[in-house]
Amino acid sequence: MFDAFTKIVSQADARGDFVPASTIDALSKMVANSNKRLDAVNRITSNASTIVANAARALFAEQPQLIAPGGNAYTSRRMAACLRDMEIILRYVTYAIFSGDASVLEDRCLNGLRETYLALGTPGVSVAVGVKKMKEAAIAIANEPAGITSGDCSDLNAEIGSYFDRAASSVA
Repeated sequence: MFDAFTKIVSQADARGDFVPASTIDALSKMVANSNKRLDAVNRITSNASTIVANAARALFAEQPQLIAPGGNAYTSRRMAACLRDMEIILRYVTYAIFSGDASVLEDRCLNGLRETYLALGTPGVSVAVGVKKMKEAAIAIANEPAGITSGDCSDLNAEIGSYFDRAASSVA
């Protein structure tokens, strides 16, 4: 896993080239917005259990067959596994937000996840819906104006959304 800076330096070194000015500008913008990034990570992390619980509650309200007898989240053991998986995905999304790089999310969380769910008979489409519900909640929490660094957060919100979208598409 590399942070955004290390990844860019590694790529430039592999090419035997200097880091392009446009890339330096993008990194400068990332540094300038670092307080907003840290605020978002802190808020999402502080509210992780609420984000997961509310997303699961909304998912099961929309897809009650999941918690009905024979459903993939039926029994407390299966429900706990579902909540655990949602929490793990959310945790790795926060790592990606923090580092500004999706490689940790891809390498340590999403790589092989679809195959695992297929092998277990878990409906990936339902998992993707749960991830999208976490995305909505996390972005809403990150956007609450009180106690957060002021400024335009649209780029950061788009980035946060892209990590959730990656997770959702990798399991669907």
